[in-house]
Amino acid sequence: MNETRDSNALEDDHSLQESSFSSKCYKPRSYQSKMFEVAMRRNTIAVLETGAGKTMIAVMLIKDIAQAIKSSGNKKLIIFLAPTVHLVNQQFEYIKIHTNLEVGDYYGAKGVDEWSLKSWEKEMIKQDVLVMTPQVFLDVLRKAFLSLEAVCLMIIDECHRATGNHPYTKIMKEFYHKSNGKPKIFGMTASPVVRKGVSSTADCEDQISELEMILDSQIYTVEDRTEMEVYVPSAKETCRFYDKAQMPSPGLKAKIEALWSKHDASLSELQQSLQSRYKDTDEKFKMLQKRLSNAHSKILYCLDDLGLLCAYEAVKVCLEKVPNTKEECEVHGESSLQYRYFLEAVLCIIGEYFPQGDENLLGSGSNYSEAVDLGYVSPKLYELVLIFQSLRGAGQVLCLIFVERIVTAKVIERFVKKVSSLSHFTVSYLTGSSTSADSLPPKMQKETLESFRSGKVNLLFATDVVEEGIHVPNCSCVIRFDLPKTVRSYVQSRGRARQNNSEFIVMLERGNVKQRDQLFDIIRSERSMTDAAINRDPDAFILKACAIKDTNAYYVDATGASVTADSSVSLIHRYCEKLPGDKYFVPKPTFQFSYLGGSYECKMILPPNAAFQTIVGPISRNSQLAKQLVCLEACKKLHQMGALDDHLLPSIELPSERDIIVKSKESASGAGTTKRKELHGTTFIHALSGTWGEKDEAIFQVYKFDFCCNIPWELYSGFVLLIETKLDDDVGNIELELYLVSKMVKSSVSFCGQLRLEPEQMMKAKLFQEFFFNGLFGRLFFRSKSAGAQREFLLQKETKSLWNTSNMYLLLPLENTSSPEPYRINWMGINSCVSAVEILKKGALLGAERFNGETGSLAPCINGFLETKRNSADFIHLANNLVDINNLKDMVVLAIHTGKIYSVVKIMSNTSAESPFDGSTDTAPSEYTSFAEYFNKKYGIALMYPGQPLLQLKQSHNPHNLLVNFGDEGTNGNTLEAGVLIKKPYIHVHMPPELLIRIDLSREVLRSFYLLPSVMYRLESLMLASQLRGEIDRCSSNFHISSTLILEALTTLRCCENFSMERLELLGDSVLKYAVSCHLFLNYPEKHEGQLTARRSWAVCNATLHKLGTAHKLQGYIRDSAFDPRRWVAPGQRSLRPVPCKCGVDTLEVPLDGKFQTKDPKIVVGKCCDRGHRWMGSKTIADCVEALIGAYYYGGGLVAAVHIMKWLGIDAELDPSLVAQAITTASLRAYVPKTNEIATLESKLQYKFSVKGLLQEAITHATEQEQGVSYCYQRLEFLGDSVLDLLITWHLFQSHPDIDPGELTDLRSASVNNENFAQVAVRRNLQQHLQHHSGSLLSQITEYVKFISEPHTSRSLQGTKGPKALGDMVESIAGAILIDTKLNIDEVWRIYEPLLSPIVTPDKLELPPLRKLNELCDSLGYFIKEKCIKKGDTVHAELSLQLKDALLIGRGCERSRKAAKGEAACQLLKELENRGISCSRSASQKRKLDSEHHSDSSAFDMDIDLDNQISDKNSSEPNKKLKINEVQLPVESNTVSSPANNWSEKACIPNNGTPVIASIKMKKGGPRTSLYELCKKVQWPMPTFDTTESKSRTPIELGEGSEKRTGFSSFVSRINLHIPEFGSIECTGDARADKKSSLDSAALVMLYELQRRGKVIIGGS
Repeated sequence: MNETRDSNALEDDHSLQESSFSSKCYKPRSYQSKMFEVAMRRNTIAVLETGAGKTMIAVMLIKDIAQAIKSSGNKKLIIFLAPTVHLVNQQFEYIKIHTNLEVGDYYGAKGVDEWSLKSWEKEMIKQDVLVMTPQVFLDVLRKAFLSLEAVCLMIIDECHRATGNHPYTKIMKEFYHKSNGKPKIFGMTASPVVRKGVSSTADCEDQISELEMILDSQIYTVEDRTEMEVYVPSAKETCRFYDKAQMPSPGLKAKIEALWSKHDASLSELQQSLQSRYKDTDEKFKMLQKRLSNAHSKILYCLDDLGLLCAYEAVKVCLEKVPNTKEECEVHGESSLQYRYFLEAVLCIIGEYFPQGDENLLGSGSNYSEAVDLGYVSPKLYELVLIFQSLRGAGQVLCLIFVERIVTAKVIERFVKKVSSLSHFTVSYLTGSSTSADSLPPKMQKETLESFRSGKVNLLFATDVVEEGIHVPNCSCVIRFDLPKTVRSYVQSRGRARQNNSEFIVMLERGNVKQRDQLFDIIRSERSMTDAAINRDPDAFILKACAIKDTNAYYVDATGASVTADSSVSLIHRYCEKLPGDKYFVPKPTFQFSYLGGSYECKMILPPNAAFQTIVGPISRNSQLAKQLVCLEACKKLHQMGALDDHLLPSIELPSERDIIVKSKESASGAGTTKRKELHGTTFIHALSGTWGEKDEAIFQVYKFDFCCNIPWELYSGFVLLIETKLDDDVGNIELELYLVSKMVKSSVSFCGQLRLEPEQMMKAKLFQEFFFNGLFGRLFFRSKSAGAQREFLLQKETKSLWNTSNMYLLLPLENTSSPEPYRINWMGINSCVSAVEILKKGALLGAERFNGETGSLAPCINGFLETKRNSADFIHLANNLVDINNLKDMVVLAIHTGKIYSVVKIMSNTSAESPFDGSTDTAPSEYTSFAEYFNKKYGIALMYPGQPLLQLKQSHNPHNLLVNFGDEGTNGNTLEAGVLIKKPYIHVHMPPELLIRIDLSREVLRSFYLLPSVMYRLESLMLASQLRGEIDRCSSNFHISSTLILEALTTLRCCENFSMERLELLGDSVLKYAVSCHLFLNYPEKHEGQLTARRSWAVCNATLHKLGTAHKLQGYIRDSAFDPRRWVAPGQRSLRPVPCKCGVDTLEVPLDGKFQTKDPKIVVGKCCDRGHRWMGSKTIADCVEALIGAYYYGGGLVAAVHIMKWLGIDAELDPSLVAQAITTASLRAYVPKTNEIATLESKLQYKFSVKGLLQEAITHATEQEQGVSYCYQRLEFLGDSVLDLLITWHLFQSHPDIDPGELTDLRSASVNNENFAQVAVRRNLQQHLQHHSGSLLSQITEYVKFISEPHTSRSLQGTKGPKALGDMVESIAGAILIDTKLNIDEVWRIYEPLLSPIVTPDKLELPPLRKLNELCDSLGYFIKEKCIKKGDTVHAELSLQLKDALLIGRGCERSRKAAKGEAACQLLKELENRGISCSRSASQKRKLDSEHHSDSSAFDMDIDLDNQISDKNSSEPNKKLKINEVQLPVESNTVSSPANNWSEKACIPNNGTPVIASIKMKKGGPRTSLYELCKKVQWPMPTFDTTESKSRTPIELGEGSEKRTGFSSFVSRINLHIPEFGSIECTGDARADKKSSLDSAALVMLYELQRRGKVIIGGS
């Protein structure tokens, strides 16, 4: 029994979470089982009282039928229809809890009206049950997104609504009764009779029969009510009588009437006073007059029904809704004020009746009967107060009061809150989400209902929104303050009283016969209805067929979509809504009726941008039908023209079939976005491949490298590159600057013809390259990984594996000679290297076992032939010869035991191999007594000449990236460490001379070797760019784009070069937009601006560009990581840093497959494996496409740009014949301008149009439709927007070649925007030529002209925004000139450059206030919190900024969120400036500061109090992450200055409790992140760090566990955190092996210290 009660209570109680334990397993009540059995046999309308568990029966049906569907394997849907959003939400939750089925809910607010077939199909596949409003279902059926044949069960909640024109009726008549495969129907209602007035049994039977006929179902109700009464408590019905209201002051109503008449007349006078009459102005006045009339009637209604106090509250309610006149123009502002003045006058008149004020009238001890006598409170309201007072002792009170009007609910709610004797009750009100200004938004309705259900609200005043089906549990009392109008309303509202012993109170006026009769009629009608329902004999009953009249309709054969005469009107309106419009022009149809002797004919005029403008409908018997039929004809025509698609929806511009095919090949979404990462390969360079390695001799192309240092005595040897393929001239003849420490080397590459190499020369050249590149940058000796393996000499055996045909070239040194030959290869040096290799081969063979530590000597094997030589003090014994002691300096030598190459610094006199070992060789620890012992024990070498002095040698080192001038970063160091140069001393080694082989190459050659990786990397990049150029220009060679430019377009910021694709991308973006816009404008003359914009958006969006880029394999060409010289390898070199491929791809190219795409933030972008695979941001490819277009435009103009677009597959060809066609169309356009209008405008523009129709179109606003004009400027604006975008971008690109790409973007944003163009229009006095028919637009233009003419200083902070139409006109005139000049873009610029002047420059660039504030706070280490609340039409924004000990708050109130935040930011910036904190540099300069030394405080313009400034405790190495150290701030005083209008200051952060950190992230960077997030959350300034580095000659072990590391440096960081109104906390972290770990340690110590001091809770502790 209890279980049954629980399950059914769920429907009533709605306590979903609490009851879920019994939700799927319940025992139905017996009457529910009976009804379920009937419903399974036939279509049924269940008539059961509210709370009897109708939805439970529906769920039983759903489960049974869903099981049958699954068993059959034939997917069919179950549709549950509920008439309101409230009910949809409620029933959706109920079904979801009680079944294991997939359930979806659908209603207008979810945006389903805009869904496509694809969206609905997805839902139908996913869901089993679809819960929706009937209108949504009707629309889905009409659009043919779903057929009734696909539905097996249709449940209709509150099915009594299926009368008249309700969507229920339309679904049944238009679809159900015409369907072949009809679904089962189950209707639910508490009252099948809905008509007003008395209904006899016969009337009820007629209504029930009608309902049964429409729903094709039979009524079924419960005869035996005993069981029902157990489960569904009946409320005790009582009437409460109140006296008739007496008007204490008859003159009050007359005064209010007079006031209303006066202000209504004032509005009419204002309207008449306008010089020109515009439709929109007239409509605005009508709306205001209607609003005035509504307010007047509301006040009088409250006065009559509720008394003076509530009438007073009603006036206040109306005043709160008065529109904000701040945004309105002068005339409309004045007219809105009339409304305000009326309300204020009424407030004043009523207020005179309360000499002591209205607040004290309802206090404790007040005599309410006296208030009734004075007319303050009506007897009806007094009676309600008495009822409330009688509820006081009844335990928890949940009382629902039904009122007829929303205003009643609002004002009584306010009134009750003021009654002191009812202060223990919480009160609220609930209304429907109708279009009424007084209605509540859906979210608030939901919250209010939840509060009432949970008991937080005791008294809920409601309109009829909660009568139907809404479950308000435990309701102890329902009061009908206003009488119900129908039986349904009576039954439904009574049914809300759900508790045992609950009351249903109806309030009646004493002696009011009309009210009494109305109530008795309803009670009689209910009895008749119940009798009629119970007494229907289901067996004797024969269901009448529903008479389906032939309605006027249009069907689409392809889909079955339909539009009827009555639905055609809304479809036409929907079509017009999708046409482009603005705030002055809302596209909508206009209708003109002709009366023709008893019949009507309707002519419809569509907006100028519609597919056609006028249509006349058939003659009809009435005007309503005439309007419907003309709309039906228009729908038919629009479909035939393609403006409506086959589902009768406004056509959306979709991509072409080709684009869709490309899209379907890719699986993952998000193509072209920054979040998506993709694995791609690297295109191999054709020019580097060669087959000469297989041949005995070969012919090479020779490219000579010359090096010239800016320090004259620093000399570098020349080199030659020998390559099989001839390079393009702009690749093989280049100059390049290489940046070394404190010097710069200019390198030049030049072509020197061809060279044939003999077999022996080729062998030697290859051996030289193998020897030198491995000796210098790799290893000549290595030990294989197998246990006990011996050391091997790399070049001992066959070296074929070191060479790859895809990367075959030679780099050979040149002789430093002054001979006339262009180059001479240094064969002597090469031969010396070959000899050295032979010695090492021999030594490796003989001494293999000795290298493993065996005893014996390697040296005699090599030095035996020297024994006969004299042992003079002037000579030193090397491993392969005797050398004069004076020739040793700068000699290049090779160590025989390690294969490392050194250069000799000097002889270490007074030392020998017997000297104590200092551990500075091979950085070995000093466990050997002498050098001789070290070499003997470690390498098994017994020195023959231990008495020779040691040589000091300079070690070889890793190659560096010399392409970037790191010295520009603001430091002067010697080594690159984490992007910062730090000076380090040279490391020298000491070695016995007899272990060294002399190499006959100068030190200049050794120097040059370190330059080669960077030079070759740049050459390889240029070869790749040239290769791509060849691909693009295969069909055409009319223009030559330099490979350097193409390389720039392929290089991302991640490469850390002094160039990147960003500038070209910005240019390419504008070029692409322009070319596509021109193409669309010319090729689709019938498409309106919205359709053109949609097509353009698709064509230029990142997803499209990404697809085109990947289709042409651009991803392989992109350079997306910084050059790492340590991973660069020359042919013949073995890599020391291999990255084996683990990508799961065997080929060099990665297929475009979903498994190689991810959004995982942990994936590292840019890192290559040895196969060339690397992860890349998806957007990078789209950016590269734009950059390439920009490069081609820069190098070859528009023709070249269109050429690459064509290669990419972008439709952008500009056909001259189409331009001629556009000009012809414009010349045929009829125009009737005002006298000299065109000529005057032409003189201002300094250009004479050959086709005047173009200019006329460019200045015609869409509101001219009212004057019968069938064109407007929107299409030309679409074109002009892209023209000006390109022209201004190109101007900025050329004018500012050196500025940062980010600043270039800011300059473009500041120049190319509607506001800027509106200012241009006013400055050049073009606004007077705009042809329009809008009073609102005229007023705004007048005000804007006035604002612009004001001196700059007197303007408001944010200023008046220019009417969009003015900016649009400037753009459309540019479009008109472009067409008139036959696409001569230079001519457009000639005309527009003086119009647009002055164009913004970097020094005049003014950033938007919010951006400026954000960048300033970023640099200072402060955080901003924002809060935005929408109140009516305006947004209220609040920005708070916590300084050291003061919280500043800026407030803004504007129409849009962005504008409100901008105004608030203005206030904060102004206050910061007052405090001496201001930012005087432009955005990009601030960005550059991030990488500069923090001591450069000139970046910010501040008044600094040197005594009180924050001390800068950072070390000499800047911490680039913490920008706070870049700026020094004055300490803010604790005094609170007087608040201005829109900003305020508070002494400290509001206390919102102690912040909680769930857990500290312990990975590298984690503790700092946790601390920064905490600071951001509570608005503490960013902490500052001070790091100290200590060095040691012996290894130090630091850290614990997995963090344990050994090194020669230790870092300790000190951290300082200032907490407002508390003070500073300083902590020191533990010593760590690297700086970042030490910062983490300090941050961790700080977090625990904050926890100790109670400033934070970590992990809930």
